[in-house]
Amino acid sequence: MLHPSIYRLRLQDILTICVLGLLCLGILMVQSAAMNITEQITWHWTDRGAKHLLYVAIALLTFFAVGHLNFEKLAARKNRIAIASLAIALITCILVLVPHIGTSVKGARRWLPLGFTQVQPSELAKWAVVIFLAATLSNENRTAKIENRKFFPLLLILLPIAAICLLVVIEDFGTAFLIALCALTILLVARVKLWHLAILAPPAIAAGVWFMTHKSYRMTRMMSFRDPFANPQREGYHMIQSLLSFSTGGIFGTGLGRGVQKLGYLPEDTTDFIFAVICEELGLFGAILTIALYLGILYVAWQSIRNMLGGSGTPARHSENSFPLLLVFGIASMICLQALINIAVATVSVPPKGMSLPLVSAGGSGLVITSAALGLLLGICRSQTRTLPSEGVEEHPDIGKPALAM
Repeated sequence: MLHPSIYRLRLQDILTICVLGLLCLGILMVQSAAMNITEQITWHWTDRGAKHLLYVAIALLTFFAVGHLNFEKLAARKNRIAIASLAIALITCILVLVPHIGTSVKGARRWLPLGFTQVQPSELAKWAVVIFLAATLSNENRTAKIENRKFFPLLLILLPIAAICLLVVIEDFGTAFLIALCALTILLVARVKLWHLAILAPPAIAAGVWFMTHKSYRMTRMMSFRDPFANPQREGYHMIQSLLSFSTGGIFGTGLGRGVQKLGYLPEDTTDFIFAVICEELGLFGAILTIALYLGILYVAWQSIRNMLGGSGTPARHSENSFPLLLVFGIASMICLQALINIAVATVSVPPKGMSLPLVSAGGSGLVITSAALGLLLGICRSQTRTLPSEGVEEHPDIGKPALAM
């Protein structure tokens, strides 16, 4: 009889492999996309590549530091953490819109300078919404304080989230849409009544349509998406160059560092369209690897939720407090939805939006904050490993003992 392997991967191991894989892929592709034609033929770090490497190191330290915090103690203070994070997000989203405080780059005021670096308040807002909804919609708060099965208490919960979306959508329609979509998925998982959402949907959709049509460049993007080749040198330029990257890469790619589209043809090649660079240089296999790593994070979240629900047919361990469940679902939804939208934009499946590929695109604050959120998922997986018994694994008391002499 074959015994189960003692080297069985745990959920936190799979999550760590996926995060490390995406971060390493980001280092390679940002460095490759940032390289230009120069007289120097030997290997050298570009300024963008070296800066991204520094942020990856900080993000990795943040991931492990947050992941090794005591999640039970954090969960006990979830209400204070949720309110504090939401307050910080609201304040920074307001400050970034104030002239001479927020920094404008390429016509968009999205950054707050912090001396040595700058932070994007919309990144704080994304995760503040996830933590706030997970805390306020958990069973403990729902039965004792808020009872979200009633409409007006639910409306009070959604008002600050609506305020954040309205502040973010002024300069960043894509991130505001992502926040609203992720919030909707969390509300559905928390079993909010559908007729409540039906009442709130029309004003939310009307606000989204107004903000889309209010600025002409957003409508221009929508119209050019219908036929990018109608104006290939202006509105359709990004989409056409991205499609050329896919056609050039084919199945096996042109080789790492040998892409052509990054040499001034493909705009935002280290951020919004880095997936196109991956497909050009690493081909179909590079695209499959990237998607597989995100699916790995989704798998970890799914298995973690199954553990909280006690598997199949057994009572839920966290039925008295669904905060960890909603938090895990919110983290996985935010990461995977953002990756899905970025890949859809790069493949010209949806109109172009300024949204990075999580853990891969060049960035500073977004990279570190996303790693911190995944660190929370790591902490939850570690706490489950300490408390949940292993299923289907027999104990082997003789493992590690010296063999008896014959």
